[in-house]
Amino acid sequence: MKEKFFIAQVGRTVGLRGDLKLHIHTDFPEQFRKGARFESSRGVLEISSYDPKRGLVHFSGYDNLEDAKALTNTKLYSNKEQTVANCNLAENEYFWFDIIGCSIKEDKEILGSVADIQRMLDIDYLLVKTSKNLQDINLPKEFLIPYIPRYILSVDTQNRVILVKDAKDILEAS
Repeated sequence: MKEKFFIAQVGRTVGLRGDLKLHIHTDFPEQFRKGARFESSRGVLEISSYDPKRGLVHFSGYDNLEDAKALTNTKLYSNKEQTVANCNLAENEYFWFDIIGCSIKEDKEILGSVADIQRMLDIDYLLVKTSKNLQDINLPKEFLIPYIPRYILSVDTQNRVILVKDAKDILEAS
């Protein structure tokens, strides 16, 4: 089974023609366009129109108020292949699924690996599971590194390594 990523939730109906509010939970709103198909808890849904300014979506086959109401609170999902195909990354941008699992390396020492990414306000933080050898000297089991140039030197998704600076100080202060 393919891994699914939660990307949006359908809200309340708007108007009488079956338009619905769309609450986006992704950094890539460009994937919501006419003809786009997404897995949902109600099966596959195809977008027949999307108005990004108003945040309204209309799904094929849900052309009236009563039918559309059945989609309220439905969650939309994408998979890895669909995400890569439909989302454009700028230089030095990465998908979260490419970052999670990477080793965190400072100088020649592996501090741990990325277990998750958390967004607080406008900054992403890498939740790092600390290496066993560092846990053995009573350092915390996990710590957060802000994903900003001050700490992140480079990301190598091919070799699954993120080079950092001053992250060990964060770990020791945690």
